Amino acid sequence: MKKKKRLLVIDDSKETVAGLKSFLSQKYEVLTAYNGLDGLKVFESSQGKVDLVITDLVMPEISGVGVISIIKKKYPGTPVIAITGWGEHPGALATEAEADLVLDKPFELIDLDRHITDLLGTR
Repeated sequence: MKKKKRLLVIDDSKETVAGLKSFLSQKYEVLTAYNGLDGLKVFESSQGKVDLVITDLVMPEISGVGVISIIKKKYPGTPVIAITGWGEHPGALATEAEADLVLDKPFELIDLDRHITDLLGTR
């Protein structure tokens, strides 16, 4: 049996994390965190074995932009999708931090799934 790809979902909204985990767990192993600092701890404890990260941009502790910058510096090949409900400014910061994709909330789960598939090259 083929091993499932591992995703990390980081968002300070418990509802968002629960919804994404429920949807994505059908195809992927999903790790979760509720703020940027915990997200980085989960990422580090997986020793680089996270295939893709989905992170909110505006969160307590460490922002999503900080999370993206740290992950991209240490593991530049890890795709990161930034999600935001705060309009253009955080999106521009996420792009500057080298997010592979920025999605505005709300987004369609089917679109997210398509983007994940594209970034992981798992078609």
